Amino acid sequence: MRNQPPSVTLSAEPGPFPGGGSRACPPPGDVRSEQQYQQQKFSNQSSGPSYRKDQYFPKGQNRGERGRGGWQGGRQSVSEEMPKYITVSTFAQARAAEIKAMLKAVAQKSSNSLVFQTLPRHMRRRAMSHNIKRLPRRLQEIARKEAEKAVHQKKEQSKTKCRKARRRHINLVAEFNRRQRKNIWLETHIWHAKRFHMVKKWGYCLGDSPTEKSYRACYRAMTKHCLLQDLSYYCCLELTGKENELLKQLARICSIDTGLTFAEPCCLSGRFEGSLNLYQADRYPEDMIGPVTFIWKPRDGSENRQLWIWMHPALKQDILRELKAIFQCSEPEEIYIPEPVATSIQEKKQMDVFLSLGKKRKKEDKEGQEAVPVKKIIGDGTRDPLQSYSWISQTTGIVISDRTMEILRYRLIGPLSHSVLTETLKAASLQTEMADSETELNNWWVENCKDSEKISLHQHQSAIFELLEGISSPSEMPPGTILGLTVGDPRVNLPKKKTKAMPDFEKYQDNDKVRQLYLEGVPVDCAHSFIWDQDICKNVTENKISEQDLNHRRAQLLVPGSHLDLGPCESKIPILLVQQPGKMAGEDRPGWGSGWDIYLPKGWGMAFWIPFIYRGVRVGGLQEALKHSEYQRIPHTPNDFPDCQAGMQFAKELETSLLEKFKRRPPAKRTNYVKLGTLSPFVCPWGQLTKNWEGRIKASGECGHPSSPHPEHCTTGGHSFCDPKAEVVKEASSETGEVEEPMETTSSEGVLRTGDVTGTQDFGERDETMTRSDFIVLRSEKLLMQLSAWCYPTAGKDRRIRLISRLGQKEMTEDVFLPILMSYPRALVWVNLSLLRKGNPELHTMICIPTEDDLLHLSKDKLFCGPQEPKHHDIFKHKVQKLKEGKKKKKKSSNTKALESDPLSIPDKETTEEHEDLILGLWSDALPDVTSHCSRTLLGYVTRGDFSLAVGCGEALGFVSLTGLIYMLHNQPADKKGLVLLRTPASLQYRFARLKIEV
Repeated sequence: MRNQPPSVTLSAEPGPFPGGGSRACPPPGDVRSEQQYQQQKFSNQSSGPSYRKDQYFPKGQNRGERGRGGWQGGRQSVSEEMPKYITVSTFAQARAAEIKAMLKAVAQKSSNSLVFQTLPRHMRRRAMSHNIKRLPRRLQEIARKEAEKAVHQKKEQSKTKCRKARRRHINLVAEFNRRQRKNIWLETHIWHAKRFHMVKKWGYCLGDSPTEKSYRACYRAMTKHCLLQDLSYYCCLELTGKENELLKQLARICSIDTGLTFAEPCCLSGRFEGSLNLYQADRYPEDMIGPVTFIWKPRDGSENRQLWIWMHPALKQDILRELKAIFQCSEPEEIYIPEPVATSIQEKKQMDVFLSLGKKRKKEDKEGQEAVPVKKIIGDGTRDPLQSYSWISQTTGIVISDRTMEILRYRLIGPLSHSVLTETLKAASLQTEMADSETELNNWWVENCKDSEKISLHQHQSAIFELLEGISSPSEMPPGTILGLTVGDPRVNLPKKKTKAMPDFEKYQDNDKVRQLYLEGVPVDCAHSFIWDQDICKNVTENKISEQDLNHRRAQLLVPGSHLDLGPCESKIPILLVQQPGKMAGEDRPGWGSGWDIYLPKGWGMAFWIPFIYRGVRVGGLQEALKHSEYQRIPHTPNDFPDCQAGMQFAKELETSLLEKFKRRPPAKRTNYVKLGTLSPFVCPWGQLTKNWEGRIKASGECGHPSSPHPEHCTTGGHSFCDPKAEVVKEASSETGEVEEPMETTSSEGVLRTGDVTGTQDFGERDETMTRSDFIVLRSEKLLMQLSAWCYPTAGKDRRIRLISRLGQKEMTEDVFLPILMSYPRALVWVNLSLLRKGNPELHTMICIPTEDDLLHLSKDKLFCGPQEPKHHDIFKHKVQKLKEGKKKKKKSSNTKALESDPLSIPDKETTEEHEDLILGLWSDALPDVTSHCSRTLLGYVTRGDFSLAVGCGEALGFVSLTGLIYMLHNQPADKKGLVLLRTPASLQYRFARLKIEV
């Protein structure tokens, strides 16, 4: 009995049980005696019915009589001895507590069901849920209390429940502003949300891919017509100051060794857009920040210059921090508090609008225009309104301004993108008088039209823009050409139906001006645009004609559907057109993926977007942008920049998502990567790879070459590398596929002997490695050109010699490549790979070096796909099984109290905790030497791979070790240069591929 008072005591005298045993309860700590007591008590229970108990008593003896030794006839007593004495008050309190607990348990419901739901089904009625009198009388009071309780717990109903109220413009704006507090929407978000899969990345809500099947259609659009993308989420930083001061400090974060710099003459004039890679100040080639594009404002006679630096949002904070450091901009120039763009009537009633949300609208006039607010345009919603957006240097006077989301950016990709532009946009007409003296509509344009020089400049820009219609492809223009222009409202030129923009070759095919445009490009003065002026952009945004007003004017046309002429009321919008060159590296498909970028003031996003759609363009998202860069064979930001912080963060998030997806599968359905010889299926261990190859260089100090899994095969002498035979490990033949023991021995030995060569990393410690970059990516154009010539595919005996002499490169000798290895011991090289036969490369595919036998087999059999990797031994399988047994034992012991106190189970618990991170199929220990773990020496990894619609075979992009690449090229035959093997993480089959470096 619970709550038993201490005054109740039982007799300690020997009971009536055989052997003189006491019937008193055993001590609580004695488990064995307690078990005996339970068994003895169970054996004393009577199993027969009550009417059969009389047969156990002898005749003449009552059931109540007892003998000294207990019941006669072998029956033992079930009852206990009565206590000698009790204390009434404490005994009554204990019983009262038990009765109270029993009543509480009876009164408390064990489920969440209502009263009428507890009735039997034949007594239930539909009206019971709202009519209490339908219930039985004994339950009506309880149901009434439940109803009162539900009314108080029910949340206050929204006053705008009906759809008509929810769809009102003012309520929509309030709801949209609430939904984009964490992730800002682009101006085309509503359009994308209805047609795209949306993802939340980098503080924005972006369209990932279309909901319809459009993979091939988007490729055809990029190849034959036009693909449209919204790049307004890209960030823009504006630098203003003296040209010398800007160039002096900007030279510290870039290098001429990688290509262009901010001081490039053609870019400095404002005529062309430039692109480069930024590093931390004076840290090249280490501490990469990320790639950027930049545009200089053309010189206008002023001492100060303006510079726009465009970057991916994942790189914005790192670049902004570095710019503020080199220019010493520690104090903000001003605090930016965004104000919604509203009419005078809205400003007057701004507080009333928010207080009257959900209430019925009251129109101030007949048309109700004063009651319908215009959508607010606040700017970049990702930053805090009280956070500064502009910083000034007290020493140099340079100002850094954050113009993110102040300038919209669209990208048109395809050979007919210029035709879409010329049909959609029309040059603005000249205007010398104000349309309305009360408003500021086009007042800046009227003032500029009074200047004859600016009028002639505008006419020159318009003439060049019209010449674009006769160009067959944007790739014919000089790369990065900039054209400034002022256009009219594109909404007035909408066609009645969707049309496909086509070029007019007959009009401009033999025009000398088109040829001159091909050769010379756009003049410097035509690159000027009013979009550089923030006051003009603000004026254009605030005085935009609303859609409602535009539709009202269309309705008043005498001929429905005819052209709408707004006259002087038509808005004039300054824009900037920037040519994108497309694929420039390599020999195949030059100019593929070229197009135009168009820069707009904010607030005009949908006004330009819909006219583009009506010209037959296809819209792409983030996945289409990824494929666009993949077909151009250029790195994509931030995926393909493993040496910058944004790239490391991306790799870390990708590993987490892939690992979670792997764990969601049942253990029996998971791929066992340990048996397949895949050490790291979800992340590329670049640091481990470069360290292993560096360890081979250091180990070559003894034998004169990089170490290999079998040093006895190495040839000693000079600085020569190992013979390819040294990398051959005894394996199963590709015909039989049988596994031989030496392969398993090599795999297991690699775990033991890599402690002195490589810096191993545990499965749980990989996050620490991702926070810093202990390797670099080689971006020196001179060295990349040299490597590209060395690994160029050969079709004849003397073609390589002619190619190297034509490119002005040196032959591959030890005197040439050894200084490169000493200068860059831990470097990666960006390569592209094309499969020779069938095969589809995937993410994290391994790039390996073929052996001499592989190349010999390929030369004999042209249809040879590639060798196979023998299966490895899973050294973690017994540990995982032991972990499972420990978990089962622990679960079983938790159900039995006796096993919990058993001291023998403590060591098993400690063993279980040691292997808590073990996952069947994954390498959960310290990584061994990744280069020699398999039968083929590892060279690098693939970061992107798929079947290419452009070339009709599998293509891949990735990084390889510079040391490993030189080692492979040095040992390969002249006619087999650049041949590698690819193996996907979940396969044992190697595939031959051709490695290239395009610069």
